[in-house]
Amino acid sequence: MTHPHSLSGRQESEVLWTQRRDTLKAAAAWVALGGLPGAMAQQRSNVVEFVGDVLLNGRRMVQQQTIQTGDDIITGPASRLVFVIGNAAFHVRQNTRMSVQRGSTLNTVSLMRLLTGAVVSVFGRGARRSIVLPTLTAGIRGTGVYAEVFPDQRSYFCNCYGTVEMSARGDRALSQASYHQSFWGEVEPKKGRFLTPAGAINHTDEEVEFLARLVGQQTAWQIEGKKGVKDGMGYMEQRPPQDHPAMPR
Repeated sequence: MTHPHSLSGRQESEVLWTQRRDTLKAAAAWVALGGLPGAMAQQRSNVVEFVGDVLLNGRRMVQQQTIQTGDDIITGPASRLVFVIGNAAFHVRQNTRMSVQRGSTLNTVSLMRLLTGAVVSVFGRGARRSIVLPTLTAGIRGTGVYAEVFPDQRSYFCNCYGTVEMSARGDRALSQASYHQSFWGEVEPKKGRFLTPAGAINHTDEEVEFLARLVGQQTAWQIEGKKGVKDGMGYMEQRPPQDHPAMPR
């Protein structure tokens, strides 16, 4: 059986979470109850779903807790977490440590910091925000992204759609993607570069679409009504390797 996604160090179940009946029911309830504005008005949690062991600021998370900017989140093995802050939605995979920092208001994320593990996230349009991994930084406005830190600290980042300013130890690239443009932030330079092209791995279109729906958004490919070539190049049509913005110019 073939799949429209490539896995590297991840299990099939980790990327197929959007197909779980409980997850679909939780998402449908979240949307039906008015999303984040409804949750705030009714003083409900902004957590759409969590499974397994999650530590929030060092303490075991319980049902109906709310995640705020400034919180430190750690997921254990076989655990995961879906939550919304402002116009940003996050799916935190197992064995992940991350935090979100406050922007101009309590419900605005200015920065997402990923220390270990992986996160799929969708950000609606707004002020410039940053996503920080051990070996790369991304400046975003509105986009869907997948970020992962590998055990050797090599950082992976996919701009699933939108415009992102990428940087890694002095290397810079402007990523403008309609369909999954991927990068490595290298620990040691490869051919003199710390920011290098990557393939599209470890995340699916359905994950990004799922999170976009939680915040009333659509992905670029949903808006266009078509999908591109999922090779990490970022374009709807096949392009040569030198068209990747992380290739030396």
